[in-house]
Amino acid sequence: MARKRINMKKIREIIRFKETTSMSERKIARALKISRPVVAQYIKDFKASGLAYEKIKSMPDSEFLALFEKQRNKRCSKYEKLSKLFPHFVTELKRTGVTLMTLWNEYQKEHPDCYSYSQFCYHFQVWRNASRVTMHIEHKAGDKMFVDYAGDRLVIVDRKTGKEQPVEVFVAILGASQLTYAEASLTQKSEDWIRSNERAFIYCGGVTQAIVPDNLKSGVTCSNRYEPGINVMFDDFAEYYQTVILPARVRRPQDKALVENAVNLVYQRIYAPLRSRIFYFLEELNEAIWDLLEQHNNTPFQRLKTSRRELFDNIEKPVLKPLPKERYPIKQCRELTVQFNYHVELREDRHYYSVPWQLKGERMRVVYDDRNVAIYYDNIRIVQHKRDRSPNGYTTLHSHMPASHRYYAQWSPERFLKWAQAIGDDVAEIIQVVLKSRKHPEQAFKTCMGILNLVKKHGPDRLNKACARALGFGFYSYKRIKNILDRGLEEEPLAESRELTVSSHENIRGSQYYQ
Repeated sequence: MARKRINMKKIREIIRFKETTSMSERKIARALKISRPVVAQYIKDFKASGLAYEKIKSMPDSEFLALFEKQRNKRCSKYEKLSKLFPHFVTELKRTGVTLMTLWNEYQKEHPDCYSYSQFCYHFQVWRNASRVTMHIEHKAGDKMFVDYAGDRLVIVDRKTGKEQPVEVFVAILGASQLTYAEASLTQKSEDWIRSNERAFIYCGGVTQAIVPDNLKSGVTCSNRYEPGINVMFDDFAEYYQTVILPARVRRPQDKALVENAVNLVYQRIYAPLRSRIFYFLEELNEAIWDLLEQHNNTPFQRLKTSRRELFDNIEKPVLKPLPKERYPIKQCRELTVQFNYHVELREDRHYYSVPWQLKGERMRVVYDDRNVAIYYDNIRIVQHKRDRSPNGYTTLHSHMPASHRYYAQWSPERFLKWAQAIGDDVAEIIQVVLKSRKHPEQAFKTCMGILNLVKKHGPDRLNKACARALGFGFYSYKRIKNILDRGLEEEPLAESRELTVSSHENIRGSQYYQ
């Protein structure tokens, strides 16, 4: 096992004690609680560098550490060969399934005199810590996109009044390549939040396995360490894009360290260059942001000699999931109770939509957009209707009705007339009269049903004759027709009408009386 390196502060103390005091190596070792050979080795390496103590006082830790690594390994060709592979290792570790053991196995096949696995890991870890590359090796390509809003806001100015309007700045960063996206939006409300996440996916040209947001209300409705409540609309957006929401833990900044660092870089590389410019429209501001964003993504890392864009194209873009063919339709969500008539009311349109009648009285989650209304029960979508904005209207599926209601729903004037014509012409005529005698056809449905059902007891011939007799007398009610059949009067002929004549009588005065 390789020896663990002491921290940078103690290394600097060793050099300071040696250069500014008369302490021996043994006393320095005793004061710093480290072994004397270690003290002697660091003093030897410092002297071999040829640098003065005054120069290293202000030297960055990474450069100071590299000084000792150079002295320690300058005659070691084995380390030099290995160190040239370190930038490649950083890139490869971003790929799914690649570990240090995988890289070591490949390394030892090409270099028979290689380091052992423990020494291999030690030298790589020292180089990585010294390089200060702000990449987290544990983030795999295409795995997560970290999203948040910047704490400081930009402004747009009203051209007429000169009043400044603060705007939010959304920042997203991919875990593996650190490709960054930023844009300004008017608010942090759900619609702006979802559209910003969507445009981040479009900018990347694909979808990550997960989105890691902070605990803002547009993303997380209830912060909980074990079961956070996800905003319903945001959850539906994630389902549409076939990704998942993994909220960062509350008061755990390390969960979103990447996006926090991205926000700081946005301050330096976007906010600072724009600080003296005035923008009147949100679109104009975003155009300026995106121009600077491209410069940021194409700027090489300090030690890797590659840019975020190049790293993204090489390792992350190929593994992103494809974008859907159409953009996400913004949806609204309501928690509604099923009414006694097994419908829920969408108050915005004052329209009613059916659910299975067995769910009467239950709470439903209704998710709707411009085209569809989806109704969920127990997190399962049970029905989806086409949206209808006609007020006081009903959109009902027959399969949602109980058997009795389903039978009644099938009644119509055409159906009653067709049924009556099958019995007889006189029956059809009286049914037509009954339907026309009501202001609304449905008011006559029960009367028609009663008349037509008389055929079950009396047969079609008797019912047709009874209807003919009723028509003769001007009777159009169920009770009158039933009475004719019960008393057997349908066979009796109609009485002939007699002409009314006035007989002569002495008390009747003629027209001449009035002359």
